[in-house]
Amino acid sequence: MQARSALFDLYGDYLRPRGGRAPVAALVKLLAPVGIAPPAVRTAVSRMVRQGWLHPMRLVSGPGYVLTPKAARRLDEASARIYRTGRNGWDGRFDLVLTHSPVPRKEAKRLTFLGYGMLNELVWVAPRAADEVDGVLTGAEVGFERFSASHAAGSPGAAEVVGRAWNLAEIGKAYEDFIEAQRPIVTAVNARSTDEEAYAVRFQLVHAWRSFLFRDPQLPASLLPSRWPGAGAATFFDRHATRLRPAADRFVERCLASASRGGRVGFSEP
Repeated sequence: MQARSALFDLYGDYLRPRGGRAPVAALVKLLAPVGIAPPAVRTAVSRMVRQGWLHPMRLVSGPGYVLTPKAARRLDEASARIYRTGRNGWDGRFDLVLTHSPVPRKEAKRLTFLGYGMLNELVWVAPRAADEVDGVLTGAEVGFERFSASHAAGSPGAAEVVGRAWNLAEIGKAYEDFIEAQRPIVTAVNARSTDEEAYAVRFQLVHAWRSFLFRDPQLPASLLPSRWPGAGAATFFDRHATRLRPAADRFVERCLASASRGGRVGFSEP
């Protein structure tokens, strides 16, 4: 797990609901259980400040960092997709984006995150329009046209488009692998486990699940194969993320309280 990615997970899953701010000492305490060392935290925080995701601020307990508005919006968007809220149904139309030139790698990754798949290097498609697409392509100086389109052949034709834009067999296998890898880890946490142990396991669970934001466009059920592995994986994730949440929250609150009482670590502001 990279420190920068872990910080996004930490702020998105635990600190965003608590005001999106934390003292430096708390960041170090909260990333230690998942194997992130203080120097790595320092480097990642500095990078996130430069990129406009975090802003340094002075808290009562010392230096800290708060989410910028840009970061808060991005994390709220990711949270809705991680916990799969607010996307029930489909109107039968695709957002079709035709670019005048190939999309650079960085922006292509962003389009993938937003749920778009490539039909070819100049054609992107998604089952739902994302407002951010215009800004992504304009910022990259890529000319484009956008269309709202439905397939004349109905769902069978639409399913064929989906099969060209995404490798559903590969995504389905990734969901099966996710359950296989996570099951022995999450089920090992029980009533005898410490809050820190529950927090570390839940953190890893959410981190692994978050990777599907870059793989799965969360297609409507009508466009998915029967017995889609993603449905079972989502149920598995929801069950264990919910079960482990109370203990994880207790650990977070203790770390924040300890840091606020004056716990300091060697860490200079960027």
